[in-house]
Amino acid sequence: MSTLTPEILGELEHQAIELPSWAFGNSGTRFKVFSTPGTPRDPFEKIADAAQVNRYTHLSPTVALHIPWDKVDDYIRLRAYAEDLGVSLGTVNSNTFQDDDYKFGALTHEDAAVRRKAIDHHLECIEIMHQTGSRDLKIWLAEGSNYPGQADLRGRQDRLHESLSEIYAGLGDEQRLVLEYKFFEPAFYHTDVPDWGTSYVQVAALGDKAMVCLDTGHHAPGTNIEFIVMQLLRLGKLGSFDFNSRFYADDDLIVGAADPFQLFRILYEVIRGGGYANPDVAFMLDQCHNIEDKIPGQIRSVLNVQEMTARALSIDTEALAAAQKSGDVLGANAIFMDAFYTDVRPDLAAWRESRGLPADPMAAFAASGYLQRIAEERVGGVQAGWGA
Repeated sequence: MSTLTPEILGELEHQAIELPSWAFGNSGTRFKVFSTPGTPRDPFEKIADAAQVNRYTHLSPTVALHIPWDKVDDYIRLRAYAEDLGVSLGTVNSNTFQDDDYKFGALTHEDAAVRRKAIDHHLECIEIMHQTGSRDLKIWLAEGSNYPGQADLRGRQDRLHESLSEIYAGLGDEQRLVLEYKFFEPAFYHTDVPDWGTSYVQVAALGDKAMVCLDTGHHAPGTNIEFIVMQLLRLGKLGSFDFNSRFYADDDLIVGAADPFQLFRILYEVIRGGGYANPDVAFMLDQCHNIEDKIPGQIRSVLNVQEMTARALSIDTEALAAAQKSGDVLGANAIFMDAFYTDVRPDLAAWRESRGLPADPMAAFAASGYLQRIAEERVGGVQAGWGA
């Protein structure tokens, strides 16, 4: 008996999850960056690997870039190359956390010359977006302080607003600024954008083209992330997701690996709040595959998101609303849990086959020989970002 109705399968047709280019390069821990045979040697090979994920899943039609990790001489050529492989270039991510100048901040730095350098980097990213056809400029800032008294907390917020305002003014009519937050790391006493409220306050002051990015790994243990999702959707300021999974801190693991139920709860609120299949809310992975193969890791992640979306779409919302209104605590919870425990995998496999896709994308990719081929063809690839 089928568990997924034609209506649910129709909703799943609209799902799109952007892949991060850096997920296909070498990555590791604070102690070691591990190399992998077949690692991309340039952004073109990263896009080629990302296109493999979309080939077997039809879930990942766009690839996010990271500047300067993905700098090339000809972005028009990079865009055409991606489109020839059946994908498009998506979000452009800035980088103000690797230069020595940014040791004490970038957009918040006391030194106007350092702030100027950081602002100009973002304006360069916007110029790249014009060439790649990208809509979103995503900003994550590794800025803060380690010790009480080290920094002027209010002054840094003021300088952040001034810097973001200049970047925002440089956006094209159809472009957006998306500000990510992270509660700690690499700064330990205070972080300049530590939570959704700070990000919201900063982007709300900029205007309608500024939004919040929610990374599912960027929260303290026990945080009710789905509540934050609800609030940002309610306020019309949830611009994008970075999906990953965490056990302790910002682990950047395969999405759903640590807490599939949390992923289910988040996706329910996305659907409830009108964020699903909404072009104004971008879904993206943000992961570093330290010990697993990169392409299968991304395939597994997008399939996990698809599966939990299917379960969330299976909730009997009318019965749930009735139970909530009548105060039926256990009844409402049972409706929610029944959907979570529903095994939708057989239906999804059959649905994929009906659309000309492999029932098991992981197995199909493994049998393709792609990993063996790139291991033989590519020598010396380190493309990821860190230390690249």
